[in-house]
Amino acid sequence: MHLPIADRLALDILDGHWPVNGNITLEDIQNRFGVSRTVARDAARYLEAADAVTIRRRVGLVAQDPATWAALNPQVIQWKLHSSQRKRELMSLTELRLAIEPAAAAGAATRASLDVRAKMPVLAMEMRRHGEAGDLEPFHELDIEFHSMLLRNSGNELFASLAPIVATILRGRVEINMYPSRPSASALDAHDAVADAVWKGDAERARKGMHDIVDEVSTVIATR
Repeated sequence: MHLPIADRLALDILDGHWPVNGNITLEDIQNRFGVSRTVARDAARYLEAADAVTIRRRVGLVAQDPATWAALNPQVIQWKLHSSQRKRELMSLTELRLAIEPAAAAGAATRASLDVRAKMPVLAMEMRRHGEAGDLEPFHELDIEFHSMLLRNSGNELFASLAPIVATILRGRVEINMYPSRPSASALDAHDAVADAVWKGDAERARKGMHDIVDEVSTVIATR
């Protein structure tokens, strides 16, 4: 019950309705949302865990600058993607992907098991089938699986830990309508190229193909 309240309060900060360093009390939350003190306290603690607020005795919840929030917390990413700061957040996240995913694809080409490498062309083929047919829901789920599998099987535990974050980014981009009505031919071709390179153990070709995928995303976001 406290999660929708935390969502609303986080968006209030991000959209400037609750100014940074401004404070509200648990009583304010209770009165605004018509909830018990326990629910108000749970919402406050949830925001505090994401560094969105600090809680001070006799002061209440104090809004923090969004630049200091837990940037890689999936919930923080969701909040920012659904706020007026969505484009800036998407650009920052895409820069992160550009720094990490090409290296992860290269790592998967040389470190992933044979079973995992063999699955990549199958995923790419299914993505193409659904993408060209305009079946976007299964396409997006396959896209998440494709990128997550490369991160998890890159041979780098730090890259692997980012798989849920990349999944959040990909889902969030769809939720806020920052995805084309259907995937471009070049994006499908690039996924095919990455899958083939990983299957054949060609690290540099996998790296280049993944760079092409994410760089195209960056270009699309910049022009919106």
